[in-house]
Amino acid sequence: MTAGEPGDQIADRHLLICRRFGDVVMAANGDWHAPSPCTDWDARDVLEHVIGFHDVLLLRPLGAKPRRPKDDPQRRWVVTMDALHSLLTRPGLLSGSVEVPAIGNNAPTRIDAAPLLQLLSLDVLVHTWDLARAVGAEDRLEPELCVLFLGQLPTDPAALVASGMYGPPRKAPAHGDAQSVLLARLGRDPEWQRSTPRPEQEGPSEVSGSARSVGPGDGRPR
Repeated sequence: MTAGEPGDQIADRHLLICRRFGDVVMAANGDWHAPSPCTDWDARDVLEHVIGFHDVLLLRPLGAKPRRPKDDPQRRWVVTMDALHSLLTRPGLLSGSVEVPAIGNNAPTRIDAAPLLQLLSLDVLVHTWDLARAVGAEDRLEPELCVLFLGQLPTDPAALVASGMYGPPRKAPAHGDAQSVLLARLGRDPEWQRSTPRPEQEGPSEVSGSARSVGPGDGRPR
């Protein structure tokens, strides 16, 4: 989070990023079993991860987890978006804190709501690209957002891997733009296409285990 940045600005940016993700969800046209850039995840897994992360880190701890239909992916996101809008427009919400459960290699902790939402914004932004590549939707991310989040990444690439949420950084294309550099720093191949064969155990673009289970494992209806 940028020092001194107002909470309502952070909330508005998150809702903007989520609306962009929603555009890709609506463009999926039922192609939910398409492979994605995230190792072992299809398009539906990406969606359920984003829903699950919001549930576990924000909506459930703050008493705002909604009831969703089980078998309508697009409606599941619409309901999630409605819940987020209602939550993030609460006065003073981001001046408080959230009890966060264990995620990846991180122990349970209490985190200020504003920086937590900033982390969620980055997660949704990069998964917008993942889902867009999976379903063949528009995958260009807002350049100013890529620049913003790229500037907020830790200078030590190993810190991202140690968090248990991202795989090792990849090499960005020569003369790559901010989007390509951001994706590469977060363990993605910026040139990945649906026809690209996945390497054998080269290393996940996101960690398996507890961090992943918060996504498809926790978010997918049982």
